[in-house]
Amino acid sequence: MSVCVCGSGGEFDDCCAPILAGQPAPTAEALMRSRYAAYVVGNLDHLERTNMPEARETFNRLDAERIVEETTWLGLEVRRIIAGGVDDPTGQVEFVFRYRQQGRTLMQHELAQFCRENGAWRYQSSEINPKSPPVHVSKVGRNDLCACGSGKKSKKCCGV
Repeated sequence: MSVCVCGSGGEFDDCCAPILAGQPAPTAEALMRSRYAAYVVGNLDHLERTNMPEARETFNRLDAERIVEETTWLGLEVRRIIAGGVDDPTGQVEFVFRYRQQGRTLMQHELAQFCRENGAWRYQSSEINPKSPPVHVSKVGRNDLCACGSGKKSKKCCGV
């Protein structure tokens, strides 16, 4: 047995192999990991089978075959999972994968959308290089009270 290429730390035969063979993925994350594994092992049928109808329309098998032939896959990192559990109807998985093509090492950051179709998880769409929501910073005024609750002015308390 070997470690799964999806980066889960599990054994391939227990992790992605059953899903690649047609077993339904229990979660959106498991489906996303199996889709990465499908690229690594060249199982393009799995990619087509796990697409929602709108994603099937845009899937180009010839391009996918070329990508599989020209690419060395270097690893997958799951950054964030929003819903997508065993009882959820939809889910999102944010991830980064690294790969080598034409002597160059590259990475791609995606936020993928998944939903259930007849109870089975399916890939719906993804956004490449998703933008984070803006960070709002509140500025402390020179005479504002300290946020720690001491009753002192911020500049004489935690702001020192």
